[in-house]
Amino acid sequence: MPHVVIIGGSDAGISAALRARELDPASEVTIVVADRYPNFSICGLPFYLSGEVDDWHKLAHRTVLEIDNEGINLFLEHSVSSIDPIAKVVSISSLLGHTWNLRYDRLIIGTGAESIRPQVEGINLPGVFLLRWMDEAFAMQQYIKERQPRSAIIVGGGYIGMEMADAFTYRGIDITVVEFFDSVLTTVDPEFGGKVQKELESHGVRIATGIAVKGIVQSEDKLVILGSNNFFATGDMVLVAVGARPNSKLALSAGLETGLKGAIKVDHFMRTNVPDIFAAGDCVETWHRLLDSYTYMPLGTTAHKQGRVAGENAVGGNRKFQGSLGTQAVKIFDLVAARTGLRDSEAVAAGFDPFTVEFETWDHKAYYPGTEKLYIRLTGNRTGKELLGAQMLGHKRSEVSKRIDVFASAIYNRMRIDELNDLDLSYTPPLSSPWDPVQMSAQAWSRRLSELIQP
Repeated sequence: MPHVVIIGGSDAGISAALRARELDPASEVTIVVADRYPNFSICGLPFYLSGEVDDWHKLAHRTVLEIDNEGINLFLEHSVSSIDPIAKVVSISSLLGHTWNLRYDRLIIGTGAESIRPQVEGINLPGVFLLRWMDEAFAMQQYIKERQPRSAIIVGGGYIGMEMADAFTYRGIDITVVEFFDSVLTTVDPEFGGKVQKELESHGVRIATGIAVKGIVQSEDKLVILGSNNFFATGDMVLVAVGARPNSKLALSAGLETGLKGAIKVDHFMRTNVPDIFAAGDCVETWHRLLDSYTYMPLGTTAHKQGRVAGENAVGGNRKFQGSLGTQAVKIFDLVAARTGLRDSEAVAAGFDPFTVEFETWDHKAYYPGTEKLYIRLTGNRTGKELLGAQMLGHKRSEVSKRIDVFASAIYNRMRIDELNDLDLSYTPPLSSPWDPVQMSAQAWSRRLSELIQP
């Protein structure tokens, strides 16, 4: 009976445990969790902080009891201080200071990522927060409850920054977003970043782009952000959301190889360079299916898949992680932005010869009430006309996230852009058109490329 020990109880760790127990009910599975919140939706924290999710317990994918009923051993509020890969032992410490060794036959590391903490003066002042884990959300919630802030500054215009601008505004807090780059949401092209900025501004959010934050200072009962070009902004609290880095220190100390941004190197079977040690989730490099190379791409969906593969292989399976395309979506007020695959600039860097077309249309037949505009940027390879990537913006009712999934499925299967026209997609006037906007954009891409190459 193999003993599988898993370090980390978030998406990758729980997925690994459940899969191992599913395939080998005789296996013993133990998860060591640093906090008290195994299998909680970290992606749901902005909606808890906005008040849209009224009870934090609802963020649990499974309760502790449900996990226990799966036959999984949980050590909550315990940390692993070291790994001995020769003796196959991990050293565990509890919050009370008790330490002991735990033997394993297979080890899975799912320690996730940690928020980047910029080295700027004032980052540790009261009222300055990071947001990645449950305890950070609780600290922020308590601060808001006690201090009743009327204004907040968000440093970083990425996914967390955008969702929290929405969340804080929902609670009646005035928001200023400070972003280093020239547009917010840099995972999409600047043309779409500009549209996202207009959506934010239409809801009263102030945007300052091209600003390097130099420090945070206390001024009476306010916090002041100081930035380049003599920029400053004042608020009652500050959220710093400038990205994440892999939490791989423990793995590195045990002799595991690391690579991009310090992420743990794994093969397609989620094996590390050390025998009988697997790794998955935000702490590892991710194989990019289109690039045919590794990248660092911390996404919850990817962590679930990698964890499932690691769990299966830890009990004798031979499952291969098929790779990621970076498919993702974010809701910002009434707008949804989504992307998959490669943008034009990324395709150029990867050695492709890309051609990108922006296309707009209605999300369903115009004669049916409630139509909304959809904006699509489609990127394909000029020579083979393969689909390389897609970006989409539209109203939250316009099925943006599911339509981007059509593009993701097409890229996964290495389809050409004109082959999108052959897909049998659903249609009814209140929801789409006989040619879905996905297919209309493919037709626009082919038409404009033909116009470009004609003499």
